Amino acid sequence: MVELRDVTKRFDTFEALKCASFEIKAGEFMTFLGPSGCGKTTCLRLISGFDSPTSGQILIDGRDVTLDPPYRRDVNQVFQNYALFPHLTIYENIAFGLRMKRVPAPEIKKRVERVIQMTSLEAFVDRKPAQMSGGQRQRVALARAIICEPKVLLLDEPLSALDAKLRTQMRGELKQLQKKLGITFIFVTHDQEEALAMSDRVAVINEGHVEQIGTVHEIYYQPATRFVASFIGETNIIEAEVTGADATHTLCRVEGGLTLRIPISPTPVGSKILLSLRPEKVRLHRADTSDRNSFPARISREVFKGAVDDITLVTEAGLELGALLPNDGQTERDFHEGEPIFASIRPEDINIIKA
Repeated sequence: MVELRDVTKRFDTFEALKCASFEIKAGEFMTFLGPSGCGKTTCLRLISGFDSPTSGQILIDGRDVTLDPPYRRDVNQVFQNYALFPHLTIYENIAFGLRMKRVPAPEIKKRVERVIQMTSLEAFVDRKPAQMSGGQRQRVALARAIICEPKVLLLDEPLSALDAKLRTQMRGELKQLQKKLGITFIFVTHDQEEALAMSDRVAVINEGHVEQIGTVHEIYYQPATRFVASFIGETNIIEAEVTGADATHTLCRVEGGLTLRIPISPTPVGSKILLSLRPEKVRLHRADTSDRNSFPARISREVFKGAVDDITLVTEAGLELGALLPNDGQTERDFHEGEPIFASIRPEDINIIKA
């Protein structure tokens, strides 16, 4: 549905987006994720037509729209501040786009009523935006955007003005609405949890570069770079040196001389590599399990976080690792600060990443 081919956007000498090339499928919920100033909103504005690329091509549904203004692209955008008309009622706000397109009045009425029902706004049609909460205004902005039935809906951090509880509720509503409509959604956020909860795929952007595009599972468990591994959730970044291989694994030495087995890699012996390990994948035991990646350690820190305990381990070799353990409230299963334990890691839970 949307394709970027070697798209670069330069503002004077600053490159906000650098040679971005990727495709977004029809009916997909794609999220652009990254820190403030990384280029994700620039990418959205290039697709919408509010900015033009310095070089490269943008295609929507197979048509080159690189030089087309926004009104010639079959896209609509929901802005962070919703941009509703304060002097119009909710009904009139939603109908506005259809009236500008000179759609016949009976068709406008039918489509507005359908979208109002879809977004649960029946009780608010005669109100004005100032008489509504942030979550209600957000639904009005969505209704106004989807009523024109665009091929692509662009959403620029539309949940950022909502409180935490309402944001969580609106995530689910937005995802269900996207499934119901079948429209391609492109969503911009700096919130990792938001991206993982809503997206079919995520494009992680950093300093104008698209670092990785993948499903939420791939982005979380198979990060391609150090930035992606560190930005998405919590992780252990471990420096290692390849020392050899057996029939099924590559062997590497990490800090303090500890040897770990990792998935087979073509990396030559003697090479320095970076490993990523999610803390929930570190398993703790009170006795040696004799697993291939089992080693003694001591709990140097324990932080209670409700459903999980946040644990910091220090191995006998001096390697520090973070672990997250489910907290079921049973004291006999708890691990405590200062306690000697054994840790184990499955080789398949260790991921090689780029620096």
